Amino acid sequence: MNHPLGRRDFLHTTAAVTASAVTGGSFLFAADVKAKPKLKKAVKYGMIQGGRSVRDKFELAKKCGFLGVEMDSPAAINRRAAVKAQTETGVKIHGVIDSIHWNLPLSDPDPVVREEGLFGLLQALDDAAFYGADTVLLVPGVVNKNVSYEQCFERSQAEVKKALPHAEKLKVKIAIEVVWNDFITKPEQLIDYVDALKSEWVGAYFDCSNMIKYGVPPADWIRKLGKRMFKFDFKGYSKAKQWVPIGEGDEDWPEILKALAEVGYDGWATAEVGGGGEEHLKKVSAAMDKVLGL
Repeated sequence: MNHPLGRRDFLHTTAAVTASAVTGGSFLFAADVKAKPKLKKAVKYGMIQGGRSVRDKFELAKKCGFLGVEMDSPAAINRRAAVKAQTETGVKIHGVIDSIHWNLPLSDPDPVVREEGLFGLLQALDDAAFYGADTVLLVPGVVNKNVSYEQCFERSQAEVKKALPHAEKLKVKIAIEVVWNDFITKPEQLIDYVDALKSEWVGAYFDCSNMIKYGVPPADWIRKLGKRMFKFDFKGYSKAKQWVPIGEGDEDWPEILKALAEVGYDGWATAEVGGGGEEHLKKVSAAMDKVLGL
């Protein structure tokens, strides 16, 4: 049943429309206005080139405006020193990257290779729990002349399933990343992959730049993934020039931010570009501020 507007409501609505016309903005009812996503800037730990100690690198990240880092695992790093640096600087280790998923893919035809790859994933989960991180980034497999899409799907799913009890025990989520591996190039495929595992401990790690090559706009991926998307990272990708600095690619950032708000994403936004010292990292940080509206 529709109720007529009261005098106060009528005046409020009229004033809002008038203000919108004066400012040149578009009028939306307050209930329809989407809040901006609450994003926190992060950087891959391997990008930080400066300082001798782990603490030095965390301090540099903080100085350049980053609130978080993602660590590699397995990696030759003093885990206790990293935890101490995290506590003393306030720079959060928000995630861990499985560092052997390319060389020892879970889709490999050789079961020995898959077993070694699974061991690496389990180690990454252990390290994430040690750091207090909540995700492990995983590229699940690679399609090539020796591995079909179907084989990549089935083999990697079988190995990830073996890791799920450990992930649940540690309260660390496995985040499946999309890359140029000829596997998962459409949002529907990523949805199918995640949903087939039937676990709250598996979701998506979406790279806003990687998938431009395949034609579906990043914002469309985000809207379709919805709550399946645990985290996202980005670079800068141009169809004409390929890899470019952040903000100079074909990413439609206003639309990406709109999509993030629509799905209720509040969390980490991580840069994945070439590393460097303080001057370089400050440029990366400033470019992130610009595209993310920070």
